[in-house]
This record gives sequence, C-alpha cells and structure tokens, in this order.
Amino acid sequence: MRNNPSLTDTIGALFKGYLPRVFQARGWVLAILIIIPFVVAQLVMHFVPSPAQIAIVLYHQGYAATVLPIIALVSAPACINEDLEQRTLPLMLVRPAPSWALPLGKGLLWFVWCSIWLVAVMSLMPLVGLEMSAIPRKILALVLILWAQLGFVSLFVMFFKRGVLWALLVLIIWDPLIGSLPQALQRLTFTHYLQCIAGSQYSSGGKVNILAQTQVTSPVWLCVIVLLSIGLLAWGLCGLKLMHMPIGLAGRESEG
Repeated sequence: MRNNPSLTDTIGALFKGYLPRVFQARGWVLAILIIIPFVVAQLVMHFVPSPAQIAIVLYHQGYAATVLPIIALVSAPACINEDLEQRTLPLMLVRPAPSWALPLGKGLLWFVWCSIWLVAVMSLMPLVGLEMSAIPRKILALVLILWAQLGFVSLFVMFFKRGVLWALLVLIIWDPLIGSLPQALQRLTFTHYLQCIAGSQYSSGGKVNILAQTQVTSPVWLCVIVLLSIGLLAWGLCGLKLMHMPIGLAGRESEG
C-alpha cells in the first residue's frame, strides 16, 4: 500500500508545479520592485553633496517600510486565495497530500523567490555607502521580516473577506507608529524586531513629537525566534482554516 506524501513531498511538488508561475508577470514585478530603490539611490548619490545617510534611508524607508509590505501584500493572495477564487483548489486537494501543508508550500515558494532578490541587492549596498560588516545582520533582518509579514498577510487573506485591506492598515499605519507607542506595544510591531536585528534605525528628525516614547530593544536571538514563530504560526492557522473550508466553492461562498 502506498503511503500518503509527507510534508517535504508536498512542498517539493508545489515548488515543481508552481515554479513556472513565479516567472510570470507577478514574479518579475516583485523582482523589479526590489531592484528599483537601489537604482534610484545610485542615481541620487550623484546629486547629493553628502550621501552618507543614503544607505540607512534606503534600507529602513525604502526596503523595510515600503518594499517588504508591498511584497507581502502582492504575494500573499497568490498563495491559496487565488486558487479559491479560480476554483482550482479542488484539483490540488484531490491529490493524496496533507491539505494543511498547501499554504506553507506556496508561501515558501514566494518567500524563496523574493529572498533571493533581496539578498542579491543587499549584497550591493556597499555601493551606496553601507558598511560591509553590517550587511549580514541587515540581510537577516529583511529576510526574517519578509517571512513573518508574508505569513501574517496570508493569515488575514484566509480569514477575512477584505484581508489585504486589514493587513495594509497594520503594515502601513500601525507599524510606523512605533516611535509613539508605549514600550509594551512597540514589541507588537515588525519594525521593532527589524531594528533590533539590523542594529540601526532611521528617524527623519527635525520635528518635535510630543508622543515620542523611549525606544526599547530586544535580544537578537529573541527577535529571530519571534519572527520565525509568527510565520510558522500564521501558515499553520492558514492550513487549519483550509482543512475546514468548503471545497469547490469560491468567493463569498467559500467563506461560509
């Protein structure tokens, strides 16, 4: 008797089956999105008298605050939700594979694709003034934040009708408020963990903020564990939701 495929078998099959879709428009748009801020920073260096701060602004404002949320918001619907809307999910579920592993497998595919481009671009950051010794920590921070945010947005997409909108509000409105949040709430933002791992932060300065709070720090090892756990927990809940979701329906019907 043939045993059911394992988790690794399922993920491997998803990688093989969906890899061509990564090389379609969505995948290349994400790749170009990752490259554009670096190219713009290179051009700006030729017109700014003192470009010493370009690298830190590019990292925190260009990538951490802008590029990563966009990647998560664009990639997450491609993980499972599009299969629901296009009624192609039943074709996946009729296979003898653990259904709870499907969101994780598709999410890993987009995570790997975007991480490759992030690592490649971050490796070139010395060209815009970033110290070589700081690159490993900053790459680690971006990759872990991408992992956590991709799972986080996917969770919202799976559980809410307007999941992308609610996730957008969290990433674009809530997270940037870290400087005004009490110390206990700062740890409920992705920005806190990115700053602790990367070992740097960016503030525009020049303005008095009456709501400014003392910034807290967390050990790097704790930040790594928290971000990895957020991603794993999110994918696990997505898989649990999928296991209890009506099959063969789409849109509002699939949500009961």
